[in-house]
Amino acid sequence: MRELQDIPNTPLRRGYTTGACATACTKAALLSLIMQQEIKETQIQLPIGKIVTFRTKLISLTTKDTTYATIKDAGDDPDVTHQAEISATVSLTTTGAILFKRGNGVGLVTLPGLEIPVGEPAINPVPRAMMAAVCKKILSDHKLEKNGVTITISVKNGEQLAKRTLNSRLGILHGISILGTTGIVTPFSAASYIASIEQGIDVAIANGKTELLINSGARSEKMLKALFPEIDDIACVHYGNWIQETFEKIHQSPQITKVAMGIMLGKAAKLAQGNTNTHSGKTTWDKKFIYQLAIEAGYPEDIAYKVLALNMAGRLKEIFTFTDQEKFYQKLLERCHYYCQKIAPNVELHLYLLNNDGHHIARTL
Repeated sequence: MRELQDIPNTPLRRGYTTGACATACTKAALLSLIMQQEIKETQIQLPIGKIVTFRTKLISLTTKDTTYATIKDAGDDPDVTHQAEISATVSLTTTGAILFKRGNGVGLVTLPGLEIPVGEPAINPVPRAMMAAVCKKILSDHKLEKNGVTITISVKNGEQLAKRTLNSRLGILHGISILGTTGIVTPFSAASYIASIEQGIDVAIANGKTELLINSGARSEKMLKALFPEIDDIACVHYGNWIQETFEKIHQSPQITKVAMGIMLGKAAKLAQGNTNTHSGKTTWDKKFIYQLAIEAGYPEDIAYKVLALNMAGRLKEIFTFTDQEKFYQKLLERCHYYCQKIAPNVELHLYLLNNDGHHIARTL
């Protein structure tokens, strides 16, 4: 997963989930199969009740099966599947059941801990329910209630797109997941990131892990992994800016007994003051607080006062040498540890302050 991007300071356009796109294609394909006519656009109802229209493209039409595609529009969200081609192939059966199959570019679930059983295509429950609902409605409208439908979802270049996600770490191989709970993509949504945190912890637990390695993103994880080479990727979780929600999930998961947390200086300066959401749009570091922290750590006024002239927390290294012995950083880590342990008091927590050059400071207080 990429490091978090800054949220643009402009109005943001919403988009549609892969699940909504797959549902639109499924509806167009089934209607086209039954009527033997081309469907150029179709409307679906999203789980939030909104009716939306999708343009659909006919890929193939026979009396046996039909395939339609649409281009996913993620709005202004930096989604790896933005502009991806999602397609659905449908065929009628005599079983009366709605079956889902994995086409090219859709992931296969290979590890326990997810909402979908091992061996199933990575099509989440809400998209499945959406597709099943439109199929049942169409079958009923055309007096074909005794028939079933086989739905095969594909994503063009999905296997390549999945390399830019954490799917493989979650045991989802060979492609992306078909996702969505509302049908809408909210740009830079905290809900989707928090869901990925919770999912990652669930998968780690389901695969017998009791120790987690948590970091803000891929860069800091690489640094901390050098200290813990024995920790499997499946036990590594990116908390992004959502420290509160990460530790709440850990607290709700008694199977997790030990956590090693890596944190960069800028986020640590915010967390030390009790800000457990460290996004730059939500919180800023407080120079007066950091100044007071330096005083509490025993530094003279003339040294601590230099903090007030800094414009970035990362520049604290210009005042305090980045070493384990530097009292300021130990005081900073002590405060960070306090707020994390306050949320999850039963877990053994080890904190590591990370520098851009790969060096680290372990909490020793």
